[in-house]
Amino acid sequence: MAREQRIGGVKGGRPASTAQAPPPLEGNDLIITLSITGAWVIALIVLLIVRDQLQPADRWWIWVPLSGACQGVFGLFFVPYLKKSRARTAERRGQQGQAG
Repeated sequence: MAREQRIGGVKGGRPASTAQAPPPLEGNDLIITLSITGAWVIALIVLLIVRDQLQPADRWWIWVPLSGACQGVFGLFFVPYLKKSRARTAERRGQQGQAG
């Protein structure tokens, strides 16, 4: 005979909920991208300061924060473009839905 599992008085360990999930939070893309890019720039500056203390075989690490900072600068321009493009597409689809 199978026995039902009850945890905390709730069958199966999951409470029955009638509430809907909240909408996802939107972050400020500019602040997020700037802070991450700033962290890459700080890492690059630190590595440039201590590069003489690095072994010649380990100096390739300087390229890591440099590429991260370059990708961050690219993101500063691309993310707003992407959001505008998605908004235009959604608006166009909304207009087509009303016309059809």
